[in-house]
Amino acid sequence: MAYELLTLERNDDGVAVVTLANGKVNPLSRELLGELKRAADELAADLPGAVVITGGDRIFAAGADISQFGGPDEAAEIGPLFHDTIGAFAALPRFVIAAVSGYALGGGCELALGCDYRIASEKAVFGQPEILLGIIPGGGGTQRLARVVGPSKAKEMCLTGRQVKAEEALRIGLADEVVAPEELHDRALALAAEVAKGALAAQAITKRLIDDGLSTSLDAGLAMERAGFVEVFGTDDSQTGVASFLEHGPGKATFTGS
Repeated sequence: MAYELLTLERNDDGVAVVTLANGKVNPLSRELLGELKRAADELAADLPGAVVITGGDRIFAAGADISQFGGPDEAAEIGPLFHDTIGAFAALPRFVIAAVSGYALGGGCELALGCDYRIASEKAVFGQPEILLGIIPGGGGTQRLARVVGPSKAKEMCLTGRQVKAEEALRIGLADEVVAPEELHDRALALAAEVAKGALAAQAITKRLIDDGLSTSLDAGLAMERAGFVEVFGTDDSQTGVASFLEHGPGKATFTGS
């Protein structure tokens, strides 16, 4: 597929890289959201080993395109577009990494929150500043942020619009790693490549159980885990991994991803 506002590259090591390229500030316009949804659908149809989502060095994504806002009718269209797009990446049965440099605000923060893991450069800044416009986060910010940093911190950030720099983001769990700006992409690609050569079927089951378990009780989650534990032993990789461990010890298996 041809894209105008992003690039989608597939590396030989199984890593797919989605790079936002919508001008200097990468506003998440309807058009860019549409392309992101198409990219997510393309990845779902031909799964890579892992995914990295990134943007510019100074701005990951500065949020929604405010010029496209209007009244309730426009909000009724834009909100679902954000949810469908970010949800499509979150639903990929692969490890999705956000590599964030510069500002990830509003919808940009929400896109990063929809990823499984966030690596930030020392220049990264996160925030949900919608309240400063008299509105609220509409791309999942009130829900995903609270699940990542806890309800109190999420309320403080969303109700004040305060921006959080990389060091604090790491401390509160909004960022999972912080690296020097020049190391960001290499680190994200290296982690993605490491995961991409692993037992992909088992990874998909694990991700599904963790995500689904967050919305249910512990007992129900443990029941899902028991079912998933049985399911994973039906994969080729489980047989390969167990046999390799018994013969060669841990960490020596070569997985096929099935």
